[in-house]
Amino acid sequence: MLIVRSPVRISFGGGGTDLPTYYEKYGGEVLNTSINKYFYTVLTRRDDGNIQVISSDLRIIETWQDIAQMNVQGNELEIPLAVMKELGCKIAANLFLASEIPPGTGLGSSASVCVNILKALTTYLHIPYSSYELAEKAFHIARNVLGRPVGKQDEYAAAFGGLNFISFYPDGSTTVQPLGLAPDLLRELQTNLMLFFTGAARNSWNILKEQEQSTQTGAGAAVSSLHSIRELASRMRDTIVKGDLNQFGDLLDESWQAKKSVSTKISSSQIDELYRLARDHGARGGKITGAGGGGFLLLYCEQQYQDGVREAFAGLGIRELTFEFEQQGARVLVNDPFLDNDSRCGLRWSFIPASSAVG
Repeated sequence: MLIVRSPVRISFGGGGTDLPTYYEKYGGEVLNTSINKYFYTVLTRRDDGNIQVISSDLRIIETWQDIAQMNVQGNELEIPLAVMKELGCKIAANLFLASEIPPGTGLGSSASVCVNILKALTTYLHIPYSSYELAEKAFHIARNVLGRPVGKQDEYAAAFGGLNFISFYPDGSTTVQPLGLAPDLLRELQTNLMLFFTGAARNSWNILKEQEQSTQTGAGAAVSSLHSIRELASRMRDTIVKGDLNQFGDLLDESWQAKKSVSTKISSSQIDELYRLARDHGARGGKITGAGGGGFLLLYCEQQYQDGVREAFAGLGIRELTFEFEQQGARVLVNDPFLDNDSRCGLRWSFIPASSAVG
């Protein structure tokens, strides 16, 4: 039996500059952190030559034998199928998939799924992948195999974990720079952040396609706004490292205003009203996580004002998601041949403290 988990992420700044249409011309920069909400894969052996995938989130069970001959695009389980096809898997196994976060909420769950299944299968097949290789392969599958207009930051957040400043270069290379904050500063930053579900899960592909088209043609304010977003991500990193967290909150607000100029679909009247309400009750800044259009609203709000924001949002039925930072990225939790008599597995268990991010 093999059990693997990978985190989702919240992005503070630079989102959109991680798309190839932008960073291949100008270079991209993103500041994000993984959080302790996870996707899981449980892999066990079979004896009948088939591969079965069970998705608890989609409530789907599918069984196949010759994935190499399949057209995976459009299948509800296209991500695990695409991963298995890309790796040329010739195994008989069950894959049970489960997530703590629903899809379409702007936390990078699709990338976490792809990274997670890649980690599980490369471990099972004894293919040594580094975190960089996991992220790049997952990005390749999403962008080139499945044809999605995605950027790279979600895959890197899921593979590496932690609070990172990630640079994307025109030649396609990427560097991940952990911020390495002192525990007290990291704890203060975490405590001053809030996440609220706007009640709208969405597909962000149309927003990303529009952004790519604007970047390619240089039309409108999209490119200049992305330049500002990239520069603000760098300033956010510097203010966090210096410990000026209130300035970081102000920069979140500035970046959100720039982000809304990239596309009219990024915000909505409901999101604008929620953001105004949060600011009226003491939040210094915030943004919609992910490409926009719905999902989670991230806020920077000092502790003395947080109850006021919660009460105002509760009156509108807006739910808060509590979370902590996490530092581990995609990792194997259990790799034990005894549990299902599988010779491919090696005996290893990982015991993880309930809270290891800011201790």
